[in-house]
Amino acid sequence: MTCPCFGNGYLVGIMLSVVIPTLNAEEHLQRSLPGLAAGAIAGSVGQLVIADGGSTDATLAVAEAAGADIVRAPRGRGSQLAEGARAARGDWLLFIHADTVLDAGWEPKVDAFIRNRDTNRQSAAAVFRFRLDDGGIKARLLERIVALRTWALALPYGDQCLLISRDFHDRIGGFRAIPIMEDVDIVRRIGRGKLHVIPHDAITSAERYERSGYLRRMGRNMVCICLWFGGVSPERIARIYQ
Repeated sequence: MTCPCFGNGYLVGIMLSVVIPTLNAEEHLQRSLPGLAAGAIAGSVGQLVIADGGSTDATLAVAEAAGADIVRAPRGRGSQLAEGARAARGDWLLFIHADTVLDAGWEPKVDAFIRNRDTNRQSAAAVFRFRLDDGGIKARLLERIVALRTWALALPYGDQCLLISRDFHDRIGGFRAIPIMEDVDIVRRIGRGKLHVIPHDAITSAERYERSGYLRRMGRNMVCICLWFGGVSPERIARIYQ
C-alpha cells in the first residue's frame, strides 16, 4: 500500500467510512488494506480512519501512505473505536479489526444491504461470517461454534466486523470506552431483531489462537463472556483476560 487510495469514494451516493483500531499492526494492515483500497477505487469506500493506540512500528506510515485519516486514542479497542467513529464522516460506518480481511467481492454485499435499508437507517446493522486463515480442523470447528453463537444468541464478536448506519450508531451511543467486551456491549444495545448477518466472510488471523492454543483461548473467551453477563466490570474482566 504505497499510494493514497481513500477519500473520494461513495457507495450508492452514501459515504461509507471504514474505521480500524490499530496497535503495532503494520503487518496486518499490509494484508487488510488492499481489499479496502480496491473498494475505494471502485467507489465503495469514501474514508478510512485509523484509530491508533500508540503504535511504535510502521503502522502509521502504512496508514499515511494509504491516504487514511489518523486519530490517536488511549490504548484499548473500546476507546479507539469511539475516537475513530467521532472522526468518521460517513453516513454508514464499517468497523474492522486490523487483523481481519474482508474476502474478495464484499462490496456488492454491503451495497445491497445499504440499498435495502437506506430508508430505515434507525435500525440498520450487520456483521459478516467469521472465518480464520487456518486450514486445520480446529479452525473449522471454531467457525461453526461462532456461527451457532451468532445465530442462537445474536452474539457476534468484533472480528466479524460491524456495518451500521451513522444514525443508528449515534442513537444507541456507539462504542463505549471500556477496556474489553466493547463488541458484546454494542451488539446487545443493537438488539437481536436489528442485527443481520451478511453472507460473506470476514477472514481473521489465527495467530492468537495458534499462539495461545485453540482450546485455551476459546475457554478464556467463554469465561469472559460469562463474567460479563454475570455483572463483572469490564476492568476486572480485562485483568483476568490478560
